[in-house]
Parts: sequence; C-alpha cells; structure tokens
Amino acid sequence: MEGREEIKGSKPSFPLTFWEVAVASTMVIGIVLGLVGVYLTMPASDYSFLKLPRNLEDLQILRDNLESYTSDYTVQVLVGYCAVYIFMQTFMIPGTVFMSLLAGALFGVFKGVALVVFTATAGASSCYFLSKLIGRPLVFSLWPDKLSFFQAQVAQRRERLLNYMLFLRLTPTLPNTFINVASPIVDVPYHIFFMATLIGLIPAAYITVRAGIALSELQSLGDLYDFNSIATLFLIGVVSVTPTLMSKTKQ
Repeated sequence: MEGREEIKGSKPSFPLTFWEVAVASTMVIGIVLGLVGVYLTMPASDYSFLKLPRNLEDLQILRDNLESYTSDYTVQVLVGYCAVYIFMQTFMIPGTVFMSLLAGALFGVFKGVALVVFTATAGASSCYFLSKLIGRPLVFSLWPDKLSFFQAQVAQRRERLLNYMLFLRLTPTLPNTFINVASPIVDVPYHIFFMATLIGLIPAAYITVRAGIALSELQSLGDLYDFNSIATLFLIGVVSVTPTLMSKTKQ
C-alpha cells in the first residue's frame, strides 16, 4: 500500500490551471475564427504585399497598401493585425516592433497604443502558457545565466513582485521575450505577469506608435529610442520599483 501511495503521489499534474486553459483556449479559438472571417469577407484581390515586414522599406510598402483597406474593411484589418501580432509574440518571432509602427501609421496614437498593448499582452500571455507547458528545457538551454539571475530576483522580491515585474517591463534590463518565457518557470503568478505586462508596455508602445505616424521620416529603428526616451523609461521604472527598495531598507 505504501508503495502504491508513493507512486500515486508522484504522478505529475497538468501544469495549467482551469482559468489559464480557458484564457489560452479562448485566444486560440478567437484567432482561428477571426482569420476565417477575414478570409471569407475580404474582396478578391492581389495580396502579394501581405508579408511580415523585416525592415522599414517593407513596412512602408505594407502601410501604403493597407491604408485603403483600413477605411473600407476596418474590422477585417483589425482582426488580421491582432492575429498576426499575437502569433508573432506567442512564438517569439522577431519583428513586433514593425507591427507597432504599423499600428500608429494605420490607426493613430490613441487607437494604435490600445491595439498594441492589447495584442502584446495577449501574445505574451500565450507565450507564458506555452512555456509553462513545454518551455522549461528551452529556457534552461538558451538562457541559463539569465534564468538563475531572474529566479533569484523573483525569490527576493516575492512580496512586491508586481513592482519588480513592472520595472522589468518598463526598462531594457531583461528582454521581453525572455520575461515571457521564463516567468512561469520561476513561478511568477499569471495575474502578476498579466498586470505588469498590461501596464508596463504602455510607455514603450506610445513611443513606437507615435513614431509610426511619421513613418516616412524614420530612417532606422535606432531613431525610435533617443536618450530622452530611454531616460524617461528608466525613470518610470525606478519609480515603480521604489516601494520594493524602501521595504528592503526598512528590514
């Protein structure tokens, strides 16, 4: 009996909670249905220009072709944009910065920021769930040193973890891709991950979307983040982590 109890107790449990499965399933179903709807409702035309932009020239060509569709088929363009952005973010495909610029070029600052924050948060959440299922070997092989550092920091700041995660989202201390993949590995709760992502991405999204409005004037991606922009992001990040630093000083 004792042997049976040990075997039963060691049986691995499914890594996702019911609500995490529900959120992930809703996003997947929504993307699939959305893309089917776009395919069925868009007019017959030459869509050879539709490809993931890899440079500013590709992005300008995509913007020029999509502008006419955006006014006549706004919902379809929005759904297609969201599906592509979430897919790229989920599977860590480089180029989401071009998608953020495109949001500004097509939809303006306010709508563009809202769209980028929504899709980036949804994509980061999908990446979080995927990593929680199968990402542990990948993270350990690609970023062993970063993972050890991140794990130690999360353990030290457990009581004020939201502040620390906000700091990471607001500053380039750790890459966003790494944060998405490594957070479930180091036991960052999803609700904290979600809130930090939703709020922390707003400043950087605003900078990028605003630049997309004047896309033709942009010479390189290096022009996006000048000294003032980076300094502002760091200042906001320091403010977000200040309560954590103060609590450690008191202790």
